[in-house]
Amino acid sequence: MTLDAALADSRLAALESDDAREWLERAREERPVEPFAAEVWVTDPAFSHVLLVKHHRRGWVPPGGKVEPGETPRAAAARELMEETGLRGELLPVPAAVSVRSYRADGSPTLGLSYAAVIGRDAPLSGESGQPPAWTDLDDNWESAFPEDRDRIRAHIRRLATGHGAGAY
Repeated sequence: MTLDAALADSRLAALESDDAREWLERAREERPVEPFAAEVWVTDPAFSHVLLVKHHRRGWVPPGGKVEPGETPRAAAARELMEETGLRGELLPVPAAVSVRSYRADGSPTLGLSYAAVIGRDAPLSGESGQPPAWTDLDDNWESAFPEDRDRIRAHIRRLATGHGAGAY
């Protein structure tokens, strides 16, 4: 179920980086592909802010984490959003992005699926101890282990703002 869902969502993703789709096809033939990672690029209805979590090693990153066995990446993204920010939000139908990167110290590559949600900034934030969530102005340069994500997230949110890339939003 997890692999099938990851394959389907990776094919739908609005943005691909790191030749992720090709990597996933090769990896599925060569070895088990798990774990997967899932995150949510949350913006406000004005499309001016992004919701980030201060990770102790990675800096400011979108809420996300590991997809558990038997869980779909979409379900994992929604779960991680709730765990790390206290927010529940409907994920937009079209995944925002698919990428391959190393999230762990051993450097092994992991397929990551990014989803998007639009949630009002007036909702109270909570989250995991030591990982505070915060709304960040989209034009700010937040510190992150994945600095290339800033431009990807900004571009996706700007597409949402113009009505492109929103799916059924």
